[in-house]
Amino acid sequence: MSTRLFHISDVHFGVEDRAALDAVALAVAEERPDAVVCTGDLTQRAKHSEYAAAREWFSSLGVPVVLEPGNHDMPYYNLWERFTDPMRRYERLRAAVPGAFASDDVVLVPLRTTVRAQTRFPWSDGVVTSAALSATLAALAALKGDSRTIIVIAHHPLLGPEGARKNPTIGGSAAFAQIAAGGAHAIISGHVHVPFDQQRSVGGRGLRMIGTGTLSTRLRHGAPPSWRVIACAPGGEIDTHLRLAAVAPSVT
Repeated sequence: MSTRLFHISDVHFGVEDRAALDAVALAVAEERPDAVVCTGDLTQRAKHSEYAAAREWFSSLGVPVVLEPGNHDMPYYNLWERFTDPMRRYERLRAAVPGAFASDDVVLVPLRTTVRAQTRFPWSDGVVTSAALSATLAALAALKGDSRTIIVIAHHPLLGPEGARKNPTIGGSAAFAQIAAGGAHAIISGHVHVPFDQQRSVGGRGLRMIGTGTLSTRLRHGAPPSWRVIACAPGGEIDTHLRLAAVAPSVT
């Protein structure tokens, strides 16, 4: 029997879609996935109240929760904290929710694509720093010879849309090629609020890119709120399908 993950992203507590969250919580209660994986933008403005709401909801699910931060999860209004300890509030949340996940079928490797500031504005798109990539590659190297499916989790897609002239994630193309060479089978992400499932390649290195939609009212390109069910077996076997949640009004 394969390991089943619920992949959610871009919940944006503060402008969350309560009907969509209720649909996910009901599915978790009825189906008991092995873990819920959230690839960032847990909050809208990283307020304490938004993190408290995130903590309450994730803790209520009753299954392991694997989190990765997004660009919205660093303080917007406390610049001192953003520059001195940008992940403090996120780390408190991660420590507060049940996160112990282990499987004989799949292993999840994080890749941090968020930074406290950039030389461009706005600071919303991804950046893969050398330190973040080195940590991910070291984790992949430690898994060499492991028979499990290896999935890297990040907030930002490492590549832009197919055919786009510019990659919005700085360092994403090089990271994609090195992660593929390092033995990963797929990378799952969010950020764009539009689901996708693609086989992509850079420099002859191929990797499956899987993204899910938002569970907030911040809808884009007509894509409704959604999440993914991902079933994994050893050896890179991944089966996934998208589930649509209740449609909410779109806001900017």
